[in-house]
Amino acid sequence: MALLAAAAGAYMLYGSKDAAKNKKAIKGWMLKAKGDILEKLEQMKDIDEAKYHKVVDDITKKYAPLAQVSKTELQELIKETKGHWKNIKKHVK
Repeated sequence: MALLAAAAGAYMLYGSKDAAKNKKAIKGWMLKAKGDILEKLEQMKDIDEAKYHKVVDDITKKYAPLAQVSKTELQELIKETKGHWKNIKKHVK
């Protein structure tokens, strides 16, 4: 699972076609949320799309009440992160 988490992290920050734009726009809470997602993935023994999406949903719920987190930004993060599954599943064996 560590390989999966590493692949997920790398893709979230570097693999997408908008990686340069994403790195400029990323805020501290977004980076922390992605790190929390990766930590949770590392702890899991097996993963599929439903479990991956649940991890994303569970972690991002913690960030919703924070003052610096806009609903729009949070929804964009959720959409982007869940969208990475297609690339991440290539590393799941």
